Amino acid sequence: MPISAQKKRRVAAYARVSTEEDDQLSSYEAQVSYYSSFIKSNPEWEFVEVYSDEGISGTHTKKREGFLRMIDDAVNHKKIDLILTKSVSRFARNTVDSLSTIRLLKENGVEVYFEKENIYTFDSKGEMLLTIMSSIAQEESRSISENVSWGMQRRFEEGKYSVGYSTFLGYDKGNDGKLVINPEQAKTVRYIFTRFLEGKTPYSIAKELMERKMKTGAGNDKWSTESVVRILQNEKYCGKAILQKTYKRDLLSKRITNNGEVRKYLVENGHEAIIPPEQFEMAQQELESRRKETRQHSSKSIFTSKLVCGDCGSFYGSKVWHSTDKYRSVVWQCNNKFKADKKCTTPHLREGVIKNVFIKAVNSIVTDKGPAIDMMNHIKAKIDDTAALEGKLEKATTAFDEKMVLLQDYISKNAITEKELADGRYSELEKDYREALAEKEKLQDELTERKRRSLMIKRFIDEVISFDDLFTEFSENLWLGLVDVIVVMDKKKFMVKFKGGMEVPVEL
Repeated sequence: MPISAQKKRRVAAYARVSTEEDDQLSSYEAQVSYYSSFIKSNPEWEFVEVYSDEGISGTHTKKREGFLRMIDDAVNHKKIDLILTKSVSRFARNTVDSLSTIRLLKENGVEVYFEKENIYTFDSKGEMLLTIMSSIAQEESRSISENVSWGMQRRFEEGKYSVGYSTFLGYDKGNDGKLVINPEQAKTVRYIFTRFLEGKTPYSIAKELMERKMKTGAGNDKWSTESVVRILQNEKYCGKAILQKTYKRDLLSKRITNNGEVRKYLVENGHEAIIPPEQFEMAQQELESRRKETRQHSSKSIFTSKLVCGDCGSFYGSKVWHSTDKYRSVVWQCNNKFKADKKCTTPHLREGVIKNVFIKAVNSIVTDKGPAIDMMNHIKAKIDDTAALEGKLEKATTAFDEKMVLLQDYISKNAITEKELADGRYSELEKDYREALAEKEKLQDELTERKRRSLMIKRFIDEVISFDDLFTEFSENLWLGLVDVIVVMDKKKFMVKFKGGMEVPVEL
């Protein structure tokens, strides 16, 4: 364990004797005596106190005065650096309570050592063991809060749900207790989704909302990037409600998004939609796409991260020429043009040229859109055929569940020693568990990516179908909605790559 060279670690211990134990008093006194001597004998430790609860069963944490006083001293009064205790079962009333308390202590820089299990909570191996133990605690968690959980489950199963109506944008509470659309607020919701799918960033949308004096659900004028994203992610706007969207993975971590690890409840058509389901799904895929991109979407220019050098693969950036005189102009050139040993030969571009390349690419599709639509539909059909992938994912999920159960059983039945961690059965089980988890997550990501591509292709097809005449003017919304990147080959040759996957060569 790391020990500060500047000051001693302040060490306390916790002792408890169950009401079910024989000879309670002698056992209790023995624990207090043992820990007092043990701590005081270590020259690198400063003895704080042996906190104790005599003859307490541990069924209710609130009755354990010694335990609660210790936590208060550690968290609120910063008196303790390390707590020693006999075992996880002695530390708190159950696994769930132990893990919750450990998390609180960790957040406040306090470590716990469980003697029987040989676990230090700050140790990487200890963290792994405690993480796995948390999954064992899920059943206990249901038991501890049986009445509350039963009521919540019943509400979920019956499709009953509510929102914070005073701050929830777009809906009011109806006479029957269900969500009803607020027509004026719904305009704001539709504006957010439309602008996002046109290519605007949540930051720029928030700025536009404030400029237009459009109010939040709470009636405020101030919008943030986060508030826009939350609206884009909320499925209630498409008439659905997903219940139990968050959960605690291991009770040592904070509540996180439920991506299928535990049961969810989907309520469809429980209330009227503001956003069509298809448009909502496109927004989700666009959010995911932007998150995965290594480049950042910038609100500075619609051309940022859209132009790629055909020589080195770097993005183009904007440069200002003659910034101080009347000939001032903005051009775009490869960001690495003068950084590499071999200078890129691709040209700088004025924005008028970029716009002309885009117009020419779109018009080449408009003049003969039948073959383009057929080709994209063919690609979409292949992408949508996910039966084999879903079969692999089902098998991988089953394999993962089996590995997790084996590991949980081993942990629950054995006190793991350092030797077993290094080369024993535990290491083998833990390796199998991690490999199964990696395979499952890889297949889940592949399935998500296919769905994203399918929606992008559909969006592209819908746009092409809507084209009636040739374009003579540049459309910012069309640019943001359709273009992935334009690869600059030379001053006359370009490759326009659309978001659906279609590529159109352009020569000027």
